Amino acid sequence: MKHLFDESDWNVYKCDVLNLSVGTPGSDLLEQCCENFKIASVHRMNLEKNKNNAYLFQYGPTPGIEEARNAIATFCTDKYQSEVKSDDMIITSGATQGLHFVLTTLVDLNGVVFIDEVTYMIALDAIKQIDTLQIIPIPLTDEGVDLSRFECILEEKKFKPKNKEFWGIYYSIPVYHNPTGLLFSEAVCEGLVKLARKYDFLICCDDVYNILNYCGNAPPKRLYAYDKNTDPDFRGNVISNCSFSKILGPGLRLGWIETSPRIRTILLKSGVIRSGGCFNNYTSGILTSLFELGLAQTQISCWKEIYNERMVATCAIFQKHLPVGCSIKSPGGGYFIWISLPINTDASDFLQFCKREEKIIFIPASAFSLDGKAKKNCFRISIGFHSTERLIDGASRICSAITRFLKL
Repeated sequence: MKHLFDESDWNVYKCDVLNLSVGTPGSDLLEQCCENFKIASVHRMNLEKNKNNAYLFQYGPTPGIEEARNAIATFCTDKYQSEVKSDDMIITSGATQGLHFVLTTLVDLNGVVFIDEVTYMIALDAIKQIDTLQIIPIPLTDEGVDLSRFECILEEKKFKPKNKEFWGIYYSIPVYHNPTGLLFSEAVCEGLVKLARKYDFLICCDDVYNILNYCGNAPPKRLYAYDKNTDPDFRGNVISNCSFSKILGPGLRLGWIETSPRIRTILLKSGVIRSGGCFNNYTSGILTSLFELGLAQTQISCWKEIYNERMVATCAIFQKHLPVGCSIKSPGGGYFIWISLPINTDASDFLQFCKREEKIIFIPASAFSLDGKAKKNCFRISIGFHSTERLIDGASRICSAITRFLKL
């Protein structure tokens, strides 16, 4: 195997199938990494040899080297237009590892994991592997998670944890949601923080798409920012779980957690991180040089511009050519477009039709739900991998295929 998708039906590199399922940058973008990382690596190796006693090759400090955290904090403060503190961070090897670290360190193993009724399917698989946890889906509205329904369940399920800090955790992607592209409203974000404080559960946000905003200069306010430490009832219940996979390359396996002192202190006492030190010390050093040389900023800006072009062009085709009874909501950022077929239509059946008739594949809603039943008339496509031209062609053919499928 040469990559994660090799030797599978979801191989995005196959030329005979247009695979719109995979949320990853394509080769045209990843090629930029070759020269950028070569320059940054030489820069970092010279520093390690001449000034840093080769500490980069030692077990790293548990939260990650200070220079890397400072570089990330400076970049995010500029992009978010609100302060991000390096002392609130822990370097991880990506958002998925960050989620697993959080689950196993902070949550009672007989506890509850609340998820959106449709959510990132691989995160759902990771949660399922801890089979003592109870998983409960919460309905989504056009504004975000259904707060009234959520509180009813919280009242029923809350218990006192025995050996961990939290009895339950809510996992979500509040900004440019995966798979729906939804942006949680201010009212929903404020309500979630109030519920987290009232019932003292943990919220873990996958904040991997926040910087990829295509409307305005500043990204939407993170849910993490609503949990203000100046509030009189502040306890520190929110984690921002981030990754460079979509903006610098998934092969880096580099991300970071940003959270409150209450949570960060517990995470840094974990035997897993104390044994091995920083989860990705070497790559975080190369990342530091990428930022110091301005290479990371340039690459991220370039990728964002390309993603924006792809999103706008693809949404325009669907808006123009989707048949009556079908719809999309054009997201203001991120990677994904969520398409709704008529209410009694099964998107899984349409997938088989589309594979056979058009050699196009995507992911139906059934893959994103716990029981495979939520929003069965919907499906997700990704704009990350393919060129604008291929996406326009694919969107046009999907619209044509839907028209033919609905006549069967």
